[in-house]
Amino acid sequence: MERRTFLQRIGSILAVLGVTEAQWLTLGNRYYQALAQPSPRKLALLIGINQYPQIPALSGSMMDVELQRELLIHRFGFQGSDILTLTEEQASREFIEAAFLDHLGKQVKPGDVVVFHFSGYGSRVKLETLPDTMHNALVPANVAQNPQDEQIVNYILEETLLLLLRSLPTDRVTAVLDTSYYAPSTVLGLKIRALQESVAKLAAEELDFLKQLQTQKLPSTPIVLAATSEPKQPAREGLFSGFSAGLFTYALTQYLWEFTPATTIQVALSHVENSLSKLGSKQQSALLSNKKNQDIPSLLPDSVNGAEGAVTAIEEDGKTVHLWLAGLPPQVLLYYGVNSRFTLATTEQLVLRSRTGLTAKAQISKIEGANPLQVGQLVQEAVRVLPRNINLTIALDTGLERIERVDATSAFAGFSHVSTVVAGEKPADYLFAKLQEIPSHYGLFSLGGELIPNTTGEVGEAVKLTVQRLAPKLSTLFAAKLWRLTENEGSSRLPLKATLEIISGISPRVVMQRETVRTFKKSVQTRLIASLPTPIVPIGSRMQYRVENQSDRPVYLILLGLNNNQTGVAFYSWETPQEPNTADTKPLLKEVVIAPGETLTLPQTNGASQWVISGPASECEQQLIFSTAPFSETLAALSSVKYSTAEQRPISPLLNPLDVAQALLQDLHNASALKTEMNGTATDSYILDVNNWASISFNFQVV
Repeated sequence: MERRTFLQRIGSILAVLGVTEAQWLTLGNRYYQALAQPSPRKLALLIGINQYPQIPALSGSMMDVELQRELLIHRFGFQGSDILTLTEEQASREFIEAAFLDHLGKQVKPGDVVVFHFSGYGSRVKLETLPDTMHNALVPANVAQNPQDEQIVNYILEETLLLLLRSLPTDRVTAVLDTSYYAPSTVLGLKIRALQESVAKLAAEELDFLKQLQTQKLPSTPIVLAATSEPKQPAREGLFSGFSAGLFTYALTQYLWEFTPATTIQVALSHVENSLSKLGSKQQSALLSNKKNQDIPSLLPDSVNGAEGAVTAIEEDGKTVHLWLAGLPPQVLLYYGVNSRFTLATTEQLVLRSRTGLTAKAQISKIEGANPLQVGQLVQEAVRVLPRNINLTIALDTGLERIERVDATSAFAGFSHVSTVVAGEKPADYLFAKLQEIPSHYGLFSLGGELIPNTTGEVGEAVKLTVQRLAPKLSTLFAAKLWRLTENEGSSRLPLKATLEIISGISPRVVMQRETVRTFKKSVQTRLIASLPTPIVPIGSRMQYRVENQSDRPVYLILLGLNNNQTGVAFYSWETPQEPNTADTKPLLKEVVIAPGETLTLPQTNGASQWVISGPASECEQQLIFSTAPFSETLAALSSVKYSTAEQRPISPLLNPLDVAQALLQDLHNASALKTEMNGTATDSYILDVNNWASISFNFQVV
């Protein structure tokens, strides 16, 4: 199909969306551009499809578009009129390609910024010219060219899209593809964005269009971020606090809200993969270009400071504002409580009054001489309020029989702090289901369908017995959920840097590094030295953390973590007892404290306190939690369990994880200077002040 035909067919949809040619700027020569438009033009085409004819609907693609749109406008300075969205039936193959040619191809000039986003189904299809090869393709809203003839599909080849992106005359192009192409025969857990491969033919117009693109000059090399890195890895979408979204889009946009991405793409993908793991998915995002060591040129924010959200509307009273809070960590959002506080760049504070999904209402805490509020102002977290009555939520798979669900509900009700929901109806932490290969076998799974080790019952065992076996595991997983709620690397005001190192040779080898980004003025706040998003640590490695306290106050440190979701671990700072030869002498634990301006290695480098990585191969998650006040209750909880001399290693099993996690939250609450001002809230909530705590997450793969 010729470009002119495309433009004729797209005209009506552009008019409906309010995008006219009169709104498009024409840039002059280089000197005029420098004077009249000091910053580059920023254009975006965002596509999201939930509803497909005769195909099970997706749930999160429309929200993906909203997540991207709000991010681009409020964080990256895009004009709403320069963002074209095609959703649902608007997102046909013809309209998508025509919109690309008209909204992007016709307007983009050298140096302009371009963002393309697609959320929807993907699949694989054969071409007549290459009948033995399957090709990746995006599935538009009009799946078939003719609804009565399903033998001809309207798919857009991934190759076509990549050629379109390369045809744009700017080197500042970023595309985000939240889809996947391989659909497994059985799916457990979160919904996937892939259809079974098609034996149908591709529409002739699409093949002709591809041939035209293949003959054109392709000046640019775009950055393409894909939701998955492996061909058979599914892209998933999840159910969150009042909305569904693609896991990859939500994790990526949340990272870009909170952090200043003046860093390499690999660092961004490291953070994203860390978030995906906490959301229950092992999908690994990928970079489909050769710019692995470069910045993300299209996504450089107008403000160097990250944020948890922005002001989207101001009510007539001038005191009540509407907020968009997509920068809060996903695992925290569900529990983000009333009376939490945010600060504006103009120093005013906002007090959260209500929240629905990602939108909230807040009231300004009046400050004399404060500047008037403005739509678009960024808001940063100041005080996090979390409820004390948090539960671990287990989703019951819909593949269970009714009586099985009844028995499972009854059995889980026997645990305190555990509740159940029907899978897909409400947000959950884990999934209880039958094993696919052994239907009479039950087990506990991540939301992404990965079996959690040591959680299966015996073959033919009753549901209640299997659930009862889960007691220790549920306690550990619930504890991990609680300490994950403290994560605030993006919002903490304590200037701290933590580096994970392998001790080898003369100098340690850096594996990864994290910093509390809002406390440092340097342009590069976070570095990832490893070549992969998830760093690799060989079994047998001697490890240490190097922690720098760049504040003017002493800070106290606790380390908690999970080894491959099997066991909890903690760092124990053992103190030599006064009578070491007495067999019954109880080991003593001391606070780990870092003086202002000092650097500490954890554990201390000596033969008696080595941290050596043992097998088997696993995924490790560790949380470094800092406070300006001692961890008195946490140490008391750690000390309440009897440890043998053989267990007195620096990184050892956490024997009472839930007691320790609850004590940790209480210690952070006690460190807050604001709790006396919020006594009404303090009785049933934890109040955490960003000036008094920091919590940084490290994920690495042991091989």
